[in-house]
Amino acid sequence: MRFCICLLALTFLCLSNASLFAQKNISVNSPDKSISVKIQHTTEGTLLYGVTYKGKKVIQPSTLGFALNSPKALLNKFTIVAVDSSAVDETWKPVWGEVSIIRNNYKELTVKLKDKSGSGILLNVIFRVFNDGVGFRYEFPKQRSLTYFIIANEQTQFALTGNHKTFWIPGDFDTNEQLYTTSKLSEVDAWKSDMVSVGDKKLNVPDQYAVQTPLMMKTADGLYINIHEAALVNYPAMQLHVNRSTFSLTSNLVPDAAGNKAYLRTPAVTPWRTIIVSDKATEILSSKMILN
Repeated sequence: MRFCICLLALTFLCLSNASLFAQKNISVNSPDKSISVKIQHTTEGTLLYGVTYKGKKVIQPSTLGFALNSPKALLNKFTIVAVDSSAVDETWKPVWGEVSIIRNNYKELTVKLKDKSGSGILLNVIFRVFNDGVGFRYEFPKQRSLTYFIIANEQTQFALTGNHKTFWIPGDFDTNEQLYTTSKLSEVDAWKSDMVSVGDKKLNVPDQYAVQTPLMMKTADGLYINIHEAALVNYPAMQLHVNRSTFSLTSNLVPDAAGNKAYLRTPAVTPWRTIIVSDKATEILSSKMILN
């Protein structure tokens, strides 16, 4: 009798898990429910994420993935292996800064993936949703199918909702000491900025439509959006390529002399890609999400 009950419970558990991984949409909200991240898994295997703030769209469905140089692989279509979630609410004391105690409060969602092209490569995407924004990073766990690898491109996208007012500096490989330009996204042109670094402009700023992070924007309906990164360790800095017609941004990693973007060994993680959002500009400035 006990065996039958256990067998029925195991069958129910397996069916529940299968149903979870077959679902097309997975979502996670901030602790105060003002920010929501929705994950979509298409029938082709593409993984998309979107962000809303108080019901307003901030990031429309945007792609995630990588192109590897060694081994040669395009990681943009996946099978979902598992989904885990957790919550954290803690405080910590910074060594120095504006406040003595920082609250670290978020909901976390980890989507565990397997490359659908046959390479067998495993990749996790970890989302943390705070009351003031979203952070997500990629994790390559230790695995038999991947040890040492070289990243050709990170294919993270931020599909924006319109032609936002943007405060930007050019995607210069040599310096961050640039004067900021205020323009619409459709007017971004890094080659029109004055040169600050020494050398040919097209060598130092090879992408005419690349901007550096942090990138600050204001929407027509009064939302303030800041895109940046955190925990930048053993990985190239992220610039953003601006598609001036679709108003989407794509990660543009600074390469080495050979054109490669990163040399990694599993287990490995990327920096966090951060999206701070508020309807008050002062809350962007006071946010502690980057520190968390």
